[in-house]
Amino acid sequence: MKRIGMIGLGMMGNPMAHLLHEAGYALVVKDASAQAEQAFLAAHAGAQAAAAEQAFAECEAVVTMLPNSDIVDAVAQSLMPQLRRGACLIEMSSADPNRTRALAGRLAERGIDLIDAPVSGGVKKARSGQLAIMVGGDAAVFARHRPLLERLGTSITHVGPVGAGHALKALNNYVSAAAMIATAEAIQAGQAFGIDAATVVDVINASTGRNNTTENKAHQFMLNGAFNSGFSLALQAKDVGIAAALGPSLGLPMHLAQKVGAMTAQASAELGPAADHTELYRYVGKP
Repeated sequence: MKRIGMIGLGMMGNPMAHLLHEAGYALVVKDASAQAEQAFLAAHAGAQAAAAEQAFAECEAVVTMLPNSDIVDAVAQSLMPQLRRGACLIEMSSADPNRTRALAGRLAERGIDLIDAPVSGGVKKARSGQLAIMVGGDAAVFARHRPLLERLGTSITHVGPVGAGHALKALNNYVSAAAMIATAEAIQAGQAFGIDAATVVDVINASTGRNNTTENKAHQFMLNGAFNSGFSLALQAKDVGIAAALGPSLGLPMHLAQKVGAMTAQASAELGPAADHTELYRYVGKP
């Protein structure tokens, strides 16, 4: 039985850890919330808490699902003395790709591998094991840990060197946010012209403007005022900010990304940390 560490038992990490437990992995788990950690342990016989300082020493890999690069770096720093040579950090958070590359270099000095494997699909697909996973890192290291990733996702793509997974995740979320803003603006403008909001969405879904927001979010979370898709606006703003910063670091201005980044950041600041990302609809609709 392979021993695997799982750090981060939030809305995404918890169902992912559950699937790994169901697959027969021996899990060592850790979360900043003692309550979340204890609830997971109570529901998963055989899983262990990372109580001791060397709790992850026998793990072949440690999966991290954390809020941002600052926390990833801090957690990795604490892991470095514990992990044995040949172990792998599978970093599945949405993180800064340039910082991921720097972290991979520090780990490599200790003989520890890193692959970045961020996900797309939200809580629903995390629960069903149908996530899309974009992987950056050495191809041989990816191949060694692909069976674990296959327990979590159905679309698993090696997209390039270390950091490429995090880069593509941020770029994907930027495109998604841009489409959401455009959709919200179109609905609001249609309503102002006298067109029913549901009709706007239905016609776009039958036309060339169809996108993930019109298909999977407008009716389900926006028009009905539910705003409970499970992905926070703060995290969306963070991801778009990563994408917007990536372009200039490569000599590309990405003008639209700068605008979308500013809009999502401002919306998050105004609507608060608890806001769902579908609440962009409310923000766009303000005069």
